[in-house]
Amino acid sequence: MNFLFVHQNFPGQYLHIVRSLLADNAAREGTHQIVFMTEPNRNNMAGVRKVTYARPPAVAAGAHVDAREFEMATRRSTAAYDGALQIRALGFKPDIIIGHHGWGEMLTLADVFPGVPILGYFEFFYRIKGTDVNYDPEFPMGTDRFGAVRSKNAVNLIALSLEQHGQVPTRWQHATYPDWACRQIRIIEEGVDLDICKPSARRASQTLRVGDLTVTPRQKLLTYVARNLEPYRGFHTFMRALPGLLSERPELIVSIVGGDDISYGAPPPHGTWREVLLHELGHRIDHERVHFLGKVSYADHLALLRRSDAHVYLSYPFVASWSLREALAIGCAVVGGDTDTITEFVKHDENGLVVDNLDPTAVAAAVLRLLADRALSAKLRAGARAFATRRLDIQDYLARYRGYIEDIAGRPLIEEGGKSFFFEKKKQKTFETLGHGL
Repeated sequence: MNFLFVHQNFPGQYLHIVRSLLADNAAREGTHQIVFMTEPNRNNMAGVRKVTYARPPAVAAGAHVDAREFEMATRRSTAAYDGALQIRALGFKPDIIIGHHGWGEMLTLADVFPGVPILGYFEFFYRIKGTDVNYDPEFPMGTDRFGAVRSKNAVNLIALSLEQHGQVPTRWQHATYPDWACRQIRIIEEGVDLDICKPSARRASQTLRVGDLTVTPRQKLLTYVARNLEPYRGFHTFMRALPGLLSERPELIVSIVGGDDISYGAPPPHGTWREVLLHELGHRIDHERVHFLGKVSYADHLALLRRSDAHVYLSYPFVASWSLREALAIGCAVVGGDTDTITEFVKHDENGLVVDNLDPTAVAAAVLRLLADRALSAKLRAGARAFATRRLDIQDYLARYRGYIEDIAGRPLIEEGGKSFFFEKKKQKTFETLGHGL
């Protein structure tokens, strides 16, 4: 089968499904031909033909602030359209196009490859009630900004109007879409590699060192992870829980992983959210015991989770992080906020403790309870791993994903018979050469 994947940051969340298709090729050469169209980056995968399109220019400063995201999506759509034209000219026609709708790249690909089915990732449908908007009273949004929220659905709505196929990773994210849209979006719960994300039999018996952090067997480790440290992921709540925790447990070490950029929501008036919270809490934070590690390697990320004595995951009603799935698979004792984003994964007193997402005192009390009650901690760790085994196995995710592709394409991924070829060999070198400049 011929695949065209599309994501502005190759390989995005398509790493696992692409690897699965490459495994088909290893078993039988020529089973699939895989092209991946993206903005320029340094990532590569053997067996995947990476095609880069020109990175769109920045949106003009004069553009209306509510329209800038859509304008960038339109520019990216134009760039991807031009790249797809060159792919078509070189003789490649996909059997299916798979990509993330959020960036706008796939909005015009149906015009380049008419009749080719599109499977799009629909991440989130923005609403002014029941999700992130005005969830946190500390950061209210006036009604004059509601139009900006609705405008963030422009790409989603155009993508839905293509009347193609959709995928969403959680039941709650699916529920954010209107009823009429849900019919074309299938829930395919994402998973993690349970052989990589697994508990350590010697979890607390060795000294752990990551960056400037050292945790000995005599100490307790509290972990927090986010792509960036910001209120959407409960960073302010977590930080405000620390003074009481540090006072109650002098052997407690705190690991905070995440950058200082903005992934979601608004930036602070000045500086970064880390600086804002450190200034607010002042001397109540012991910098010898609280370690801001920035962005760490994946291996260090997993090592921290394996050593964790309590892991805090908080979030506005929004998209769940991969780190939550990884923490559960590793068997962390999780303290999670009470939003639907989290409670789809964390069940109170079964595989974690659920607390008020915006209450630092409740977060601190739950952490202290875990640190004091070994039996409860062991129960929740076992429950977390059991939940991951049932619901978060990457192999189950891949089976569901592959089944959906077969449903859409109307044919099996692995067929009996001879090889399929990408296109004429005399064109292959030309394609590879042009591809990096598209």
